[in-house]
Amino acid sequence: MKKIRLYQNTMFKVGDKVSLETNNGHHLLKVLRFPVGSTITLFNGDGFDYQAIVMSTKKTCKVEVVSQQKNESESSLDLTLAQGIAKGEKMDFLIQKAVELGVTRIIPIQSEHCVVRLKGDKVAKRIDHWQKIANHACGQSGRSVIVDIPLPQTLTELLNQTNHNGFVLHHRATENLQTMGKTSRATILIGPEGGLSDTEIKQAIAAGFQPLLLGKRVLRTETASLVAIANMQLLWGS
Repeated sequence: MKKIRLYQNTMFKVGDKVSLETNNGHHLLKVLRFPVGSTITLFNGDGFDYQAIVMSTKKTCKVEVVSQQKNESESSLDLTLAQGIAKGEKMDFLIQKAVELGVTRIIPIQSEHCVVRLKGDKVAKRIDHWQKIANHACGQSGRSVIVDIPLPQTLTELLNQTNHNGFVLHHRATENLQTMGKTSRATILIGPEGGLSDTEIKQAIAAGFQPLLLGKRVLRTETASLVAIANMQLLWGS
């Protein structure tokens, strides 16, 4: 039977009998048709996996937590993706794949060339949408932590923070990842579809971000982000 991992924002301990949240119960029973007695894995973001047995499917789905195990899937690299907000499904795709590749957090950046301009109640709805995508990707990829997606920041707000150990993609850069020293913590700054402006790149470099060259070819934002993450994980993480 297919292995199922579900995220639920609930504290678990062995022996607990827990009612699954409505969405989880519906997915388990109506979509996957898991029977009573089957085993699933729950996680709540604390770094552990919790094995649970389906006990009841009447009205609500109830499970019993039978074991707890430390999840060792996290990378040794603490990696933040500061991503210029891309349009529609591109941003959804970016978040999903960045989580699968092991980023620690994703900060949406409102930059000069962003087509998407989130205002008012649209901000909260979009963040909720992105967080659900991230949570699902954590479960699918076998992670047991939650990749936090905060409210969008301006580039200035990001650069005013300290201790980034930041890298900014720049087609005129002379250094690539292979020529840079290994690190255990990094932030990669990548622009939206139109890229970062020359002024924004200069601001990032002035704030301590190292200009980074990924290669000779021009990459779309969704390609550049994932290439950068994958290469950083390969060289510096897991």
